[in-house]
Amino acid sequence: MNKMILSLDGGGIRGAASAQFLSRVEDRLKREYGKSIRDYVDFYAGTSTGSIIALALATTKLTVNEICNLYNHENARAIFTDNRGFLEIDGINAPKYESKNKTRVLKNAMREARLRDVASGKHVLVVTYAIEKRQPMVIKSTDTAYRELLSYRIADASSAAPTYFPTRRLSIGNERKEVWLVDGGVVANNPTMCAIAEAKREWDTSIDEMRILSVGTGYRSRKINGPESRNWGAIGWFVRGQILDLLTDERIVAYQAITLARKGTYIRVDSDMEKKSWMQEPPDDAMDDISRSNILKLKRMGDYWFEQYGDSTVALLTSRYSGPSLDSIERSTGMPKRHG
Repeated sequence: MNKMILSLDGGGIRGAASAQFLSRVEDRLKREYGKSIRDYVDFYAGTSTGSIIALALATTKLTVNEICNLYNHENARAIFTDNRGFLEIDGINAPKYESKNKTRVLKNAMREARLRDVASGKHVLVVTYAIEKRQPMVIKSTDTAYRELLSYRIADASSAAPTYFPTRRLSIGNERKEVWLVDGGVVANNPTMCAIAEAKREWDTSIDEMRILSVGTGYRSRKINGPESRNWGAIGWFVRGQILDLLTDERIVAYQAITLARKGTYIRVDSDMEKKSWMQEPPDDAMDDISRSNILKLKRMGDYWFEQYGDSTVALLTSRYSGPSLDSIERSTGMPKRHG
């Protein structure tokens, strides 16, 4: 019982790179096999911006190209609308951005799709965090309590990054139990291990019987001043230490997954975003740089990922891959690290 997992990281507007990569994979599959990514994936998993892509693939009729086109300048401007409250310092004593336009964009895209709309025999999960319970909440189609939830509302909660967007409320199950949720990136910005665990439980299968495609959004590598950090308090860590980015670093999960997966069954698509010989104009690594030029750079990064991972990814999806497991792109070579 060989199962295919597609896992999608959080990262704000950097999801444009993930979506562009998947659109290129989709085009190749259509051209060479007459099929879609949806024909091959058994389990979708997403956190934050990755939840938008995962839910759109799993529960809506949007094409992969239409999902990719959600990451455009007009939608980004609407989603990242500055919070203009009186005496509010963005991100310090109030959320940096409003929430209503993010909700509107997601609702317009996903409309009335619900978690129950995932195709028969397939599943999807999304990672959030319930602040009042102080615990992660994995919203999944394998649990009947969540199946009536609207997809756009789930995505809205999973992408409610603390300090960036307001907390979101959901009512769960027949009892309409109220929960207050924030971005799942605070506990699992990379949801791959959540997907592996849930697939194992749902299908009573081992990780050796899984193929895993884990797609990142680019990881931050700008230096944080070590000596200065000794003197930082809350504001220092927030403003200069970028504490939220430290807490949402996804690479420990990538390490766990590639170590546990059987050799040749795992591909991790990701890279840093520093200037180098193979990326002369890298995108900004901020999750909210929504300039036209940065969105274009993010999509170019997705194109570069396809150049490096495309053949292997298509082979993995179609059960034709016979190479090693692949990790994120090495800075020195511009090529994926080979594992095993």
